[in-house]
Amino acid sequence: MDISIIIVSYNSAAFLSSCLASVQLSCGIEKEVFVVDNCSTDNSAQIVAESFPEVRLIVNRENRGFGAANNQALKDCRGRYIIFLNPDTKIKPNTLKNAVTFMDANQHIGLAGAKILNPDGTLQESVSYKYPGEKFTSGETDHLQGNIACVLGAFMIARKPLLDELQGFDEDFFLYGEDENLCWRIRRKGFYIGYIEDAMILHWGGQSEIGTPYAALFEKKLRAEYLFYSKHYKPQTISRIKRAERLKAIYRLITLKMTMPFVKDKIKLQNKVDRYRLIYDVTKS
Repeated sequence: MDISIIIVSYNSAAFLSSCLASVQLSCGIEKEVFVVDNCSTDNSAQIVAESFPEVRLIVNRENRGFGAANNQALKDCRGRYIIFLNPDTKIKPNTLKNAVTFMDANQHIGLAGAKILNPDGTLQESVSYKYPGEKFTSGETDHLQGNIACVLGAFMIARKPLLDELQGFDEDFFLYGEDENLCWRIRRKGFYIGYIEDAMILHWGGQSEIGTPYAALFEKKLRAEYLFYSKHYKPQTISRIKRAERLKAIYRLITLKMTMPFVKDKIKLQNKVDRYRLIYDVTKS
């Protein structure tokens, strides 16, 4: 078995069928597909069961989060490589084959990302060369291999033995930060993170969080960021990050209050206010 594809779905019915159909159309590669449904309420699991009987379907009675759900399927995967694929994606022809060819030819790379496109065909940013808060670090990243920090979790291909050794994702992360954390741990093991130019997918993005209020969504991301810091950065580094972010938040709250009477888009302004209040609250402790 060349690859095992794991798709974690949460209320993704609008995209899941087209994603799975694009996987089915990929040829020249031996593959198996898992869908882990995180207690969706939109018939996602039923669609998979009825329209894609060849897919290994796991249905959870609660939303276990992205990392934990991937880990559920990981233990049963038989592929040499694992592909973590978001349900709001469509893979281009030859993407899977090109991804396997790339990994076979680059044994120093433990995990790699694809070239990700927006639905209109424009390039979506998917490669990061720095981790959050890295500019405040003092030696924490010196031991990490390669120059790519992480790739977007919408499509990641990784070596199965390496993932087994790492025991998959860190389940302390529920929805955000898992991709950055996994890439860090892989680099710490002596492997590089790669980017596959000729493996392409379309990605809609953010579909599982449509309806989540802006402040609640930002808080999830912010707390995941500080969880990442707590796992990899020195206490003094985290203190520097908090101090800088807190001062920035105070400044921005003052300037936003001053400009409030002159701003037409009150909703956009309120989102910014909520954002900096959250940063202030998180960083003052």
